[in-house]
Amino acid sequence: MLRRKPTRLELKMDDTEEFDSVKKELESRKKQRDEVDVVGVATSSDMVGGAAGGGDAKTREQMINERIGYKPHPKPNTLPSLFGNLQF
Repeated sequence: MLRRKPTRLELKMDDTEEFDSVKKELESRKKQRDEVDVVGVATSSDMVGGAAGGGDAKTREQMINERIGYKPHPKPNTLPSLFGNLQF
């Protein structure tokens, strides 16, 4: 097995600036996510009762979908969509 010389990594000012900018961006995202979680907890604690449970689950699901960027689009269950446009 061949042995190679150890490599040396040099840290440049551009690298540190990029690291700081990425770190600040991640911290701001985390703060926004925490604020959304706090608002979600406050709204769920404000809604007390039997009917609030069903409506709260829907809004919680929508909040989660918005947070992760998921936009559900239901597919139609019609014959052309299942089999395409077949012509004989």
